[in-house]
Amino acid sequence: MVQIGSSDLDVFPLALGGNVFGWTADRHESLAVLDAFAEGGGDLIDTADSYMWRKPGNSGGESETIIGEWMQTRGARDTTVVATKVSKHPAFPGLSAANVAAAADASLARLRTDRIDLYYAHAEDPATPVEESAAAFDRLVRAGKVRHVGLSNFSAASVREWLAVADANGFARPVALQDHYNLVHRNDVEDHLVPLALEEGMSILPYYALASGFLTGKYRSKDDHPGTRQSAATRYVSPQGLEIVDALEDIGRDRGDAAATVALAWLAAKPAVAAPIASARTVEQLPSLLAVGSLTLTPAEVERLDAVSAWPRP
Repeated sequence: MVQIGSSDLDVFPLALGGNVFGWTADRHESLAVLDAFAEGGGDLIDTADSYMWRKPGNSGGESETIIGEWMQTRGARDTTVVATKVSKHPAFPGLSAANVAAAADASLARLRTDRIDLYYAHAEDPATPVEESAAAFDRLVRAGKVRHVGLSNFSAASVREWLAVADANGFARPVALQDHYNLVHRNDVEDHLVPLALEEGMSILPYYALASGFLTGKYRSKDDHPGTRQSAATRYVSPQGLEIVDALEDIGRDRGDAAATVALAWLAAKPAVAAPIASARTVEQLPSLLAVGSLTLTPAEVERLDAVSAWPRP
């Protein structure tokens, strides 16, 4: 188990991404994945109120609704750590005080719960003063509707500004940062957010931990498996990207693990990282994700992956 920042949240070292629920995984498939994740020892589920409003026929909150049904019907609320986000739902855009309060209540209703364990500001909102947003999150914490605050897709400068406002006013401090971080997307997080997180006692929970599936080794050319998520994965196809996948597969072969497990273990070994976030559309995709809980890479393996993924190339 790993602790998220300075919070009292101790979680399995992998977060299950809820972005596929109600999108590429229907209700039945999603409930089966959630069952298997819990049975495999997982407890942290990451979602957002905006998942997946862009799918035709959806309006937003579909992922939260499925997770809420699962927690209620399985009696799993007290064994589940729920993270969700505000600012990108079409009906609740931005981080104004009124919007944050209304969006939180809507998320609580969909999740069928009385509290959100980790509530993220999903993106910066230049139109709203940070003092207003931070105060809104603090009111949710004081009301017991939110246990801890997080920031997602914030620059290091914006995180520092939020922390300064929180400290000056006695507001709840963010304990977690969520950003795009993986073996093919390293520099910005490692150069700016990791030092800040270590300095301030926060954890990083990386999304796109498997680069939309590219780091599983399934995609070797830009023509592989056309489709929405596949197209996202194949944008990483490059000579260096394929070298990274080769290294993952070599290490995995020696250990008897999947490339995906090794990629997640590399992230889990990095400073400030608590739990990488990865999604599974089917139950069959889960074992290689959950296996990160029992895989610790050697320093030499981490160094090999650091070297092959370094940019610019040495």
